[in-house]
Amino acid sequence: MSEAESGAAAGAPAAVYTHGHHASVLRSHRWRTAANSAAYLLPHLRPGQHLLDVGCGPGTITADLAEAVSPGGRVTAVDSSADILESTRAELAARGIAGAVVETADVHELPYEDGSFDVVHAHQVLQHVADPVRALREMRRVCRPGGVVAVRDADYAGMTWYPEVPGLGEWQSLYRRVARANGGEPDAARRLLAWSRAAGFPDDALTATATTWVYATPEDRAWWSESWAQRTRDSALGRQAVALGFAEPADLERIAASWHEWAADPDAWFAVTNGEILARV
Repeated sequence: MSEAESGAAAGAPAAVYTHGHHASVLRSHRWRTAANSAAYLLPHLRPGQHLLDVGCGPGTITADLAEAVSPGGRVTAVDSSADILESTRAELAARGIAGAVVETADVHELPYEDGSFDVVHAHQVLQHVADPVRALREMRRVCRPGGVVAVRDADYAGMTWYPEVPGLGEWQSLYRRVARANGGEPDAARRLLAWSRAAGFPDDALTATATTWVYATPEDRAWWSESWAQRTRDSALGRQAVALGFAEPADLERIAASWHEWAADPDAWFAVTNGEILARV
């Protein structure tokens, strides 16, 4: 799923989605599955549950979650971008998943009654919203007593790599600067527990964990580096960095070249730390 931009509903706080929906971004999002992105939640799913997937993006995780609550379960998938929902519908149709509700919604003001869902899930969403505590309160509100709210987000300052190609440090600093200028929090993983407590979840209802994505095979390095080279140079991220005065086009080209330099090293390794919260309602 995508990290949904906020501000769709009238009166909701606004933030700009840093990544946009460039083809390089969607390739990365379509790589995500429940197994590699929501494994902490899977043991809590069972047939017959009604699940809300917030910030569903192109729908690969959504489809996996729909299968996990079948037979008898229902999935509602929402994103603030109406355009990306066409991809969600196509993914669900290709997987033979019928009956899912797919619609636009803002996590700050979810258009559902209290206690509407057994499970409320958001992957890589809270780092992009203007008010993550308000978002979590809304997710809690629409989850029934006895249900679970599950959120997972990366931490950009916590990303590590080898070898120390200087341009990647420049990329990391630039991304964090742009994301914060857009109203988001790129180092969200380390804040998920604090945000959840501020949203009203009691300590004994919260389970905090962390897992990683690691890119170390030649194939994974090539895919990951090309994705970020394109995202830096060609996607909304690069355009925003230039518009905000944080970088020049030549800087983006240099950073993109650094990604290729990193991937060419046979010892190259990159890890993304993802924080996770499973909150019982």
